[in-house]
Amino acid sequence: MTAVTATASSVVLGGVLGAALEANLRGRLSHFITAPDSPAIVLFSPEHRARNTEGDWYGEHAGKWLSAAARAFVRSGDATLGEHLRNVADYLLSVQEADGYLGTYAEERRFIHPQPPKPPSWDGAPTLRTWDIWVHAYLVLGLVETARALQDPRYTQAAERIADICARALASGIDITTLGNHHGMSATVLMDAALELHEETGEPRFLALARQVLAQANAHPALRLLPALEAGADASEIATGKAYQLLWNLVALVKLCRATGDAALRDTLERIWQNIREHHLTLGGGPWGGVAHRSREVFNARGSFSPNAYVETCSLLSWIQFNRELLQLTGEARFAEEIERTAYNDLLGAQAPDGEDWCYYSFPNGRRVHTTYWRCCKSSGAMAVEELPSLAYAVEGDTVRVQLYGPGEARLAHPQAGTVVLRQHTAYPFDGDVSLDVHPQRDATFDLQLRIPSWAEGATVSVNGEPVEAAVVPGAFLVLRRLWRTDDHVQLAFPLRPTLHRQVLRNVQESRAPDGSAVHQQVLDLHYVGLTRGPLAYATDLIDGFKTEETVRLPDGPQDDWLQVLPVTDGEEGAAISLQPASRPPLLFWPYYRAGGRHDGAWRLTWLALPPP
Repeated sequence: MTAVTATASSVVLGGVLGAALEANLRGRLSHFITAPDSPAIVLFSPEHRARNTEGDWYGEHAGKWLSAAARAFVRSGDATLGEHLRNVADYLLSVQEADGYLGTYAEERRFIHPQPPKPPSWDGAPTLRTWDIWVHAYLVLGLVETARALQDPRYTQAAERIADICARALASGIDITTLGNHHGMSATVLMDAALELHEETGEPRFLALARQVLAQANAHPALRLLPALEAGADASEIATGKAYQLLWNLVALVKLCRATGDAALRDTLERIWQNIREHHLTLGGGPWGGVAHRSREVFNARGSFSPNAYVETCSLLSWIQFNRELLQLTGEARFAEEIERTAYNDLLGAQAPDGEDWCYYSFPNGRRVHTTYWRCCKSSGAMAVEELPSLAYAVEGDTVRVQLYGPGEARLAHPQAGTVVLRQHTAYPFDGDVSLDVHPQRDATFDLQLRIPSWAEGATVSVNGEPVEAAVVPGAFLVLRRLWRTDDHVQLAFPLRPTLHRQVLRNVQESRAPDGSAVHQQVLDLHYVGLTRGPLAYATDLIDGFKTEETVRLPDGPQDDWLQVLPVTDGEEGAAISLQPASRPPLLFWPYYRAGGRHDGAWRLTWLALPPP
C-alpha cells in the first residue's frame, strides 16, 4: 500500500524549519512573482514570444513559483499570496495557444519543429540551444499543484494540453533527446510531468507518454538511461553525470515504478540511490561535484574527494524529491533520514534568513556567495523548502508515521481514530529529547511508527512513562501498536554524540612492468576530518580569523577529552563544539548552516586536513 503523505495545511513545522518556511513566504514567494507584469511572467506574453529566439531557460521560474507558492498558500492561507497565485495562473491560461503551447519561444524555435543534426558535444547540447520542453515540464507540475491548492480543474486541463502537444511532437518523429542538453536529460524530465498527470487524472495516455520518453532516453547511445542504471553505472557515468537533471529523471522512474509495480525497476533505483548516498553526498546531505569530473554541477568520479567541491542548490531539490518518492514507495526510514539531513544542513545552509537570497553553489570549504535575481537555484530552493511540511508525517492504511523530527504539530485523517493530532515538543535537531503528544479524536488501536535515526545508538522510547518492550533499532521505524487514547504521551531520547568522519584524496598510478606484473605507485594521499552531531553537520569559520584551511593533529587520548559540546549560551541556536587539536589553540565548530554567519561572504570550513601519517 502506498503511503499518503500529510497535506501542507495539516502540518505546522516550528523551529529552524518553520523559520525557513516563513522566510520563504515573506521573501522569495511574495516578492519574485506577484502579477502578470512580473518580469518572469512577461516572458510568456505573445509580444515576447514572437521575438524570442535565444533559447533561454528563464521560463522555468513560472512553473517553479506556481509549485512553491501553491504549497505555501495551502499551508499558510495567506490571502495575498492566493490572489497572486490565481492571477498569474489565469494569465498563463489566457496566453496558452490553441495547440497547447505555453512556452516562451518564437514559432520557429519551438520543440514541435525538428532540430537539425548536431555535432558531438561533451554535454550533449543541441545545435540550437533549447529549454522549451524543460520549461513546459515545470509548468505542468506547477499547474497541477495550483489546481490542487485552488481546487480549480482548469489548471489541470491546461497541463493536460501541454502533455498532449508534447505527445503529438514525439508521434511526429521528433526524438526528445534532441530537445535538451546533457545528452537529452534536460528534456527527458518530461517523464516526471507526464507521470504526475497520470497520478492526478488516471489517464492512460500520460503513462504512455512517459514510456515513450523513457524509450527514447534508453535508445540514446550516450544516455542509455535505464540500461546504464541496470548495468550498475556510477552516477557520474550516466550521460554527463549532471546531478540535477539525472536526479529529476530518477524521480520520474520511481513514479513509473509505483504506477507499474515493476520490482526489478525498484531494485535498480535503490542501487543508484545507494551509490549516490555512499559516494556523492557532502556531510550535509547535498549532491556534490564539480572538481574532478569534466565540468560544473556534475557528480565527481566515484572515489574522488575534494574539500573544495560544491553543491548546486537545484540538485538539493531533486535529491529531496528522489527520496520523497522512494519513501512513499517503500516506507523505509533511510529515505526520510536523508530528507531530514539535507534539510537541516545543505538546504538551510543555502538559504539566507530573509528567504529571498540563496546560494547557487554551497561549498563545504569555501565562501558563501548569494546569487543573483534570475538564477535557477533561488526558485529551486524555494520549491525544496515547501516540500518539507508534507514529508514530516504520513498515514498508510491505519498506520501513522513520524518521518521528520522538530517542533510542530500535525492533524492527520485516520480511518478508525478520526483526526489524530500529533504535537512534537523538542529543541531537535540541537537536542535529542523529543516529547510527542498523541491525541486521537476517538480511542483506536493502530500502529504508530517512529523513525529511529541511524546515528542514534542507545536511543530509548517510552509511552506514558513506561519503556517500550520492542527493540529500538537505529535506521528503522519503531512500530508501537496499542490502543491509543487522547493525552497519550511518547518520549524519545536520541543520544547526540560528536562524530568524526574521515575522507581521503588519493591518487594511485597504475601500470605494468616489462614482465607484465602490475605496478601501483601512490602519488597523492591527503587525509581530512569532518564533524557531525546527530543530524547536523558542523563547520568552523576562518581559522584564527583569516586562514582558509588548517592542518590539525588529533590527540591520542580519549575523544571526550578533546572534543566537547559546549553549554548553549542565551539566545544561541544550538551548541558549539570545541575541538582541541595537539599543538594549537582550540577550534570552535557550529552547525554548518549558520557557521560563519548566514550573510553573503561568510566562510565555512567543514573539512580540516590531517598531517601526513
